[in-house]
Amino acid sequence: MSGWSFETLAVRAGQERSQFNEHSEALYLTSSFVFENAAQAAARFSGEEEGNVYARFTNPTVTALQDRLAALEDAECCVATASGMAAILSTVMALMKSGEHIVASRSLFGATQQMFGNVLPRFGIETSFVDEGSVDRFRAAMRPSTRLVFIETPSNPLTEVFDIAALAEVAHDAGALLVVDNCFCTPALQRPLALGADLVIHSATKFLDGQGRVLGGAVCGAKVLTEEVFKFLRTAGPCLSPFNAWVILKGLETLSVRMKAQSANALELAQWLETRPEVARVHYPGLVSHSQYELAQRQQSSAGAIVSFEVKGGREAAWRVVDNCRLLSITANLGDTKSTITHPASTTHGRISPEARLASGIGEGLLRIAVGLESPADLQADLLRGMA
Repeated sequence: MSGWSFETLAVRAGQERSQFNEHSEALYLTSSFVFENAAQAAARFSGEEEGNVYARFTNPTVTALQDRLAALEDAECCVATASGMAAILSTVMALMKSGEHIVASRSLFGATQQMFGNVLPRFGIETSFVDEGSVDRFRAAMRPSTRLVFIETPSNPLTEVFDIAALAEVAHDAGALLVVDNCFCTPALQRPLALGADLVIHSATKFLDGQGRVLGGAVCGAKVLTEEVFKFLRTAGPCLSPFNAWVILKGLETLSVRMKAQSANALELAQWLETRPEVARVHYPGLVSHSQYELAQRQQSSAGAIVSFEVKGGREAAWRVVDNCRLLSITANLGDTKSTITHPASTTHGRISPEARLASGIGEGLLRIAVGLESPADLQADLLRGMA
């Protein structure tokens, strides 16, 4: 498989046919597996013999997804989880202990901010949030107890781009690991491990599935690290169901073509939004006006499908745009073939404090669109209803 292209790996990697020689990946809906004898049962439970034991931590369909996603990220191993947040929690709980420290960008998904800022401190794990992408700011925030540096790039929802290679150097110089949430780009557009990251996190719910059908998450990286994540998952149980794994496997088959088409649509929409007098600012890494445009050009093959923009008039004007949409789906999910729109300050980032939102640059006039496969002209017409 090492010589296959990305598109081929997305369709073929990870499949092992059963005795029935099925063409599509098999879906194994079973809670447990039968052993030939007591000795084999003991060997499987102890780990002396590889094989399926119990679907909380071993299932052929889930294994197929893990192997395929590892191939796409060019990772040694992958561990699938119940959701993207489960992937983040499993990583932290597996690799950290009380008294250790995380350095994270302030520009994170709202639930990630909640976890780092409000949940992990209960377990003695503290996080320092860096308010801008400056490598020097990250370096200054490092401590002797720092175990992880965590970033999203591009970030949710402002599409800020962080220098993966430079931050990997900062982390490694301090004896820490760099963890990159690659949700917005997927391996179709960005390979964090090749740039020096140690682990890649995915909410497979988003672009990996691509059609808004199921929840899922994943952690990809070196075996020595993912094995620790697997041990936590085996015991704590935030595992991916076989059915969800099977659905995401089918989503990966079209990942490359979807990301190319949705990125092209997003660029066209972002360029149009920049011409609108009702719009104060557009956030999209494919625009020359984006402050990290050059960096995005270097480390991404395309700018992705997420466009955020600020309308003049604050929340009232933003909600008017949302409420007048008839084509865009009003939902906080993203990565679907159907375009979605949300008001981050009152949805995805509504649970964090106003001060934290302000520090993250999330104003009341900000809207986020996850661009799908519809005609950009139809999306423009839909937005115009609430702008006029």
